[in-house]
Amino acid sequence: MKRILLVLAVMIASATYSVAQKFAYIDSEFILENIPEYADAKKEVDELSMQWQKEIEAKFTDIDQLYKKFTAEAVLLPDDIRQKREQEIINLEKSAKDLQKQRFGTEGDLVKKREELIKPIQEKIATALESLAASENYAVIFDKAGSVSMMYTNPRYDISEEVLDKMGYSYQTRQ
Repeated sequence: MKRILLVLAVMIASATYSVAQKFAYIDSEFILENIPEYADAKKEVDELSMQWQKEIEAKFTDIDQLYKKFTAEAVLLPDDIRQKREQEIINLEKSAKDLQKQRFGTEGDLVKKREELIKPIQEKIATALESLAASENYAVIFDKAGSVSMMYTNPRYDISEEVLDKMGYSYQTRQ
């Protein structure tokens, strides 16, 4: 009889504990929009991207002009000079494509710069989330802006503003 009561007490305690788990969600887009450093970093990355894009487009424009000039003169050129110019154009095109890959590739300069500027902000958000989760006893915190599908969210469980408070940022309250 004592065993049955003990087992029953353990089951009730564990059921009570599992019901007591708290869930919350954040809107990371809202949080990032209210962090001035993020806006500055995003602006810097965008400007750098545009600058590099113009540089690459200029190279391809120059190559296109060289190619047009070459095709106009190709019939008049001796074979050795024609092959030499053709190879020069091919080498310039390869160089431009390599630069494009270096700047915009999956491990390119743009990705590295974005990570360099934005990673500290993401770490700051993660630290604030961990602190809130520990102090408020949240079992899970979802991101509404991420790939998780949230068909309905009760604003009562949105802790985005609390994260910004924890990080020391001011924000415009949502309506």
